[in-house]
Amino acid sequence: MSARPYQPLLLRILHGVTGFSAIAAILTAAWTFDTYDARWIDLPLPRWPEIEGIHGTFGLYALLTFPLLVLYAFRQGDRRLAQPDSLATLTRLSPARPLWWYALHRCTNTAILLAMTFALFSGRMMDSNWLPRGETHHAWYLTHLVSWVVLVVALGLHLLMSAKVGGQPLLLSIVDWQFREKDHPRHWPAHIAQTWHQHQFSTLRGWLAWARRMRFLEVLIFGAIALAWIIPIFKH
Repeated sequence: MSARPYQPLLLRILHGVTGFSAIAAILTAAWTFDTYDARWIDLPLPRWPEIEGIHGTFGLYALLTFPLLVLYAFRQGDRRLAQPDSLATLTRLSPARPLWWYALHRCTNTAILLAMTFALFSGRMMDSNWLPRGETHHAWYLTHLVSWVVLVVALGLHLLMSAKVGGQPLLLSIVDWQFREKDHPRHWPAHIAQTWHQHQFSTLRGWLAWARRMRFLEVLIFGAIALAWIIPIFKH
């Protein structure tokens, strides 16, 4: 039997909360579509107008926790994301090589972060009054529907590739609540203080040095998240 890989506790918490919120938002989005639109498919679900508010609540939970997951992914878990040579690995090697699957796994991990960003941003661009008024023609609503499909596909690939690369042990490790002593929450304040001191975040030079190490995708995602909070303020 393969030994279960160990996942840091903070990663499991951020992954779990964000993942639960995203899946709940996906399911309630389908119900919302069936209640207010259903132009392409009519699901056997009861018409429940309140489901839109529930969907928005789960979307808000995801928007609040997702930036922390992204920060962890690009800083502590960077090796789990697509690398500069990932594309070359996929084009140079064949699926018969394990390295090819690991590269594809990292790409799907990155893809779901982008899919989440797309879904959260497009959702924030919508007006909560559109669907109750029967206004299903707005571009941002249609864009949000596309983002739902993209997120479902990305989530499926993320789970499929996790099962392919790590099997059941990897899937179970992300929901295992046992943790090592070094991961105990009582150590987190000291770790945060140490990181703050090492990177000199108390000075402008420290923040500029941190910003220069940001990857393009990291800037793109955080920029989209910031705009998702700022733009609705001016819309209303």
